[in-house]
Amino acid sequence: MTTTFEPTPPVIADDHRLADAIKWILYGRISTSFALVIVVCFIFVAVFAPWLAPYDPLAQSILAINKTPSMQHWLGTDQFGRDVLSRMIYGSRNSLIFGITSPILAAIFGTILGVVAGYFGGITDRIISRVIDLLLAFPELLLAIIIAAVLGGGFWNIITVITVAFIPGFARVARASTLAVKQEPYVEAAIAVGVRTPVIIFRHIIPNIAAPIVVLMTLWVASAIRLEASLSFLGIGTQPPNPSWGNIIRDGLNNLFGSSWPVIGAGIAITCVVLAFNLLGDAVRDVLDPETAQ
Repeated sequence: MTTTFEPTPPVIADDHRLADAIKWILYGRISTSFALVIVVCFIFVAVFAPWLAPYDPLAQSILAINKTPSMQHWLGTDQFGRDVLSRMIYGSRNSLIFGITSPILAAIFGTILGVVAGYFGGITDRIISRVIDLLLAFPELLLAIIIAAVLGGGFWNIITVITVAFIPGFARVARASTLAVKQEPYVEAAIAVGVRTPVIIFRHIIPNIAAPIVVLMTLWVASAIRLEASLSFLGIGTQPPNPSWGNIIRDGLNNLFGSSWPVIGAGIAITCVVLAFNLLGDAVRDVLDPETAQ
């Protein structure tokens, strides 16, 4: 009986091992390499959508309603005669923008709140922790729906909705990591010699808690894409006629018996991209925190 072992991800101890870490992400597992290819293709399609889309995603034609896939329309057309493939290509831009911008903003604000709460403690910690606990009482999708119902649709409103939904998770991780780092001898020594608080936070605290924040941000890119698609599907995300994978599925369900290709195409796209980002997030987690891979 033979036992197989997966290679252990490298521990990033210094700059010389950064190349090994990148190689692990690229070549450590076949699934990770495949996921990276999907993500790169997704980004390429989103960036170059105006040049890749064969038709205007908003153009309607009464003569091309509910067409089946053909050489002219690779994924057919919807009930308004719009090319499904072109709408999916342009819809990937919304997914990319919301999926990357929202986790980055949430990581910034959540880290600030978590570090302030963990470092200063006392009444500051109690107030911030209670607010974070209140937000964590709501599931992300439900919290996003509540905020979106108040703010309405629109680009920056959706960015705000997803960012606020993710802030509590980042704040929780940042606070816990700050409480641990604050007890380290080098931090106590810096406090003892009178180093200013902002210097301690930016030079000693934040660099040493960056790893779990980066891991969480990478994993939540997929969640942001899924959340934006869910909000658009419910009609409180990207507003028609602008294409989004979520509202493509919603429009497709209303015309499911006329043409099922919008639902099939957008559903497969969301599944593949979310799965790819999750696999990449797992690889980053294994590199930055090798104990999780043991």
